[in-house]
Amino acid sequence: MTEYNIEKTESAYAYPLLIRHLLSRLNAQHSDQEIVYANDRRLTYGEFFDRVGRLACVLKQWGIGPGDTVAVMDWDSHRYLECFFAVPMIGAVLHTINIRLAPEQILYTVNHARDTVILAHDDFSPLLSAFEGKMPSVKRTIRLTDSVDPAMPDSHSFDGEYESLLAQAPGDYQVQDFDENIRATTFYTTGTTGNPKGVYFSQRQIVLHTLGLSVGLTSAVGQGRLHLEDVYMPITPMFHVHAWGVPYVATMLGVKQIYPGRYEPEKLLRLIEKENVTFSHCVPTILHMLLSDPAAERVDLSQWKVIIGGSALPPALAKRARDLGIDVFGGYGMSETCPVLTLAQVDLDAASMNDPDQLDLRCKAGRAVPLVDLQVVDSALHTLPRDGQTTGEVVVRAPWLTQGYLDDPERSEELWDGGYLHTGDIGHIDTAGYLKVTDRMKDVIKSGGEWISSIELEDIALTCEGVSEAAAVGIPDEKWGERPLVLVVSGSDALDLAEVVSLFEARAKAGQLSHWAIPTVQRVDEIPKTSVGKIDKKKLRSQYG
Repeated sequence: MTEYNIEKTESAYAYPLLIRHLLSRLNAQHSDQEIVYANDRRLTYGEFFDRVGRLACVLKQWGIGPGDTVAVMDWDSHRYLECFFAVPMIGAVLHTINIRLAPEQILYTVNHARDTVILAHDDFSPLLSAFEGKMPSVKRTIRLTDSVDPAMPDSHSFDGEYESLLAQAPGDYQVQDFDENIRATTFYTTGTTGNPKGVYFSQRQIVLHTLGLSVGLTSAVGQGRLHLEDVYMPITPMFHVHAWGVPYVATMLGVKQIYPGRYEPEKLLRLIEKENVTFSHCVPTILHMLLSDPAAERVDLSQWKVIIGGSALPPALAKRARDLGIDVFGGYGMSETCPVLTLAQVDLDAASMNDPDQLDLRCKAGRAVPLVDLQVVDSALHTLPRDGQTTGEVVVRAPWLTQGYLDDPERSEELWDGGYLHTGDIGHIDTAGYLKVTDRMKDVIKSGGEWISSIELEDIALTCEGVSEAAAVGIPDEKWGERPLVLVVSGSDALDLAEVVSLFEARAKAGQLSHWAIPTVQRVDEIPKTSVGKIDKKKLRSQYG
């Protein structure tokens, strides 16, 4: 057999897949486009490009480069976006610190990632002060402030203030090429037992994720499509999986971007209205929070497209969003997958005439974006039929999946057992390729030999008028192993729990739910959430088990 090898001319440019190359069109095509921070500051893309170079110069002047880790503790801002590019540009690793972790967990991640420099907002200055003497790898800290007062806070002595450092830095950073496979970002997963696990991605992986997600978002005919006339605002923290990677996509495309700072429902809705925001993404609990705010009734949301991820989109929440004109649809991924694997953009030809809003499709995890090999398998890793019914574990291969957990080879091997990344989710795929996640393997309720979907129970409870939030968990039962418990939150004192139970009984009578799955229902004042806004079922099982 003849082999054909690619011959490379000595002067040809190999073009490594580096994050800085995502900025290649900004000055030529989008220099006047806007980036807005919390309604207080407006930058053009041209100014943004200059600031990225200046930040890279500051870090290089301090001796930061390959092998160093630069950490950020900030609310969603233009500064954070600048770090998304400037830190990898010099070959260093960007550590996006989860500011909602407990202080001792934050300190653990700083030391585990071996951070060299920390950029921190004034709000986190007291935390840095408490960490002094406990961060052996940290050499310098930079102040991020929204205050007009140049005086440094008393709680921590910074080595410089961000805007002053950029103003003094040269604006002609000379870029250099390096191996596209070097580590570009690190962050830490939440909701696990023990210490958080470090997830990491290379420059090549982030570029490929950006390209794959871009194709997935921009190739839609209409529904769920991202395009140049959109106005993008993330409502997923930038510390969490690069805000799902969409800031990289929006910047590469030259889309107007809005960064809201700290999340406050009224402020988010005001920015949506004032800046004509048309594209966002968030977890279900955040969308519920926004739609429950009285201001939501006064804001026109009919041009707003929203991807819902982190956990399944409840049909009741989707219906409420659709009633307000919001183009809401699901997406799927996890920290270890960079994260986007699927999008539930609606195939209008497949939509049921009896369901004009296509809620069933919108609430699924969706179809794989380009370059994603996603399968549902049995315990022996045999691929299961795509019939929309046969359920198994969701496993995946894609060029942007983390290769393991930082300095944790044992759990890395478990993650990649058999050559596929194991998501820990259970689901099925239909003939059109739509994935529906039915539960997390650790959250499924195992009762009397039957598996009961906690997500299905939550969806049913949320259809009851007066129920604003619901969480289902399995609680120990001496005879049956586990029995289902559904916790509900309601703003109405008139809510009758018997009415909620009757919904489950009606579904069981109609053959849509096993009689075995009819749960005990209990009312609570609130349902605990993780640091990224998901229902904290580990805490619920501990509390009620």
